[in-house]
Amino acid sequence: MVVLGRVLAPYGVKGWLKVEPFTESPEGLRSFRDWRLGRGEPAPNWQPVKVVESAEHSGNLLVRLEGCNDRDAALEFCGMRVAVPRNELPEAGPGEVYLADLVGLRVLNEQGALLGRVAGVFSNGAHEVLRVNGDGAERLVPYVPAYVRGVDVNAGVLRVDWQSDW
Repeated sequence: MVVLGRVLAPYGVKGWLKVEPFTESPEGLRSFRDWRLGRGEPAPNWQPVKVVESAEHSGNLLVRLEGCNDRDAALEFCGMRVAVPRNELPEAGPGEVYLADLVGLRVLNEQGALLGRVAGVFSNGAHEVLRVNGDGAERLVPYVPAYVRGVDVNAGVLRVDWQSDW
């Protein structure tokens, strides 16, 4: 499963939900009609749901799920993550990569030192940040061109301009 968003809150009284998409644009998540919702780490018990109506609203999505017809039912979904199976995603274009595909990659700096492996990716609002675990330490590396020099998912390597003692 690839997490593409998060349910924020009910919207109105007719069972609609406000969803924060993690995709480049809300349309990326809106294009999927069959979602999986779950909570918990590391592997939630994914519950299949069908989106019957959706609309974009201020950078978020408003959705109504099949069988969710009032605010009380919508409250049950708050905080859940929205995911789709990896095989349902289109292929990444040239020079593009899904952030979920970065998890597990070995991280090497420009001197060839292994800094660890990507344990996760999160957004700080301005850009994505890589959580790199290795040598008993966690490094937070901004996922921006100034620091990320290359990604080779097939080779399992992400190269960064980042010193070992940072």
